Amino acid sequence: MATKSGAAAVVRPSRVRESEPRLGPLRGQASQPVPAAPALDRLIHERMRLGIVSALAVNPSLTFNELKALLKTTDGNLFVHAHKLEEAAYINSSRSFDGRLPKTRFRLTSAGRRALERYLDHMEALIRATRER
Repeated sequence: MATKSGAAAVVRPSRVRESEPRLGPLRGQASQPVPAAPALDRLIHERMRLGIVSALAVNPSLTFNELKALLKTTDGNLFVHAHKLEEAAYINSSRSFDGRLPKTRFRLTSAGRRALERYLDHMEALIRATRER
């Protein structure tokens, strides 16, 4: 087969791709299907939200400004992430006034504490499984 320039075209066989990649068994192990891992709680897994939940797990409550300073974040970033956690009922907030200044105080709910425990158990299981290999 020739091209416009007169040079012969190289015809290469097309590669057939499998729909899913397959890995061979590890050394010394029989080929067995790997069970699907349970999904991480994406709501807590995000760095800022994990920081909020973790800080509230070790403190009875924290104000907005205390959390902002502790996590070294902006008002807007903290507000968005705290709002998502509050929508999921992982934290609750109470608003009051200190003189004329508004004060928002956050607390971890029992559902939030259970979610954090599940998340930590999951991460510990992943670490153990990785170290056992």
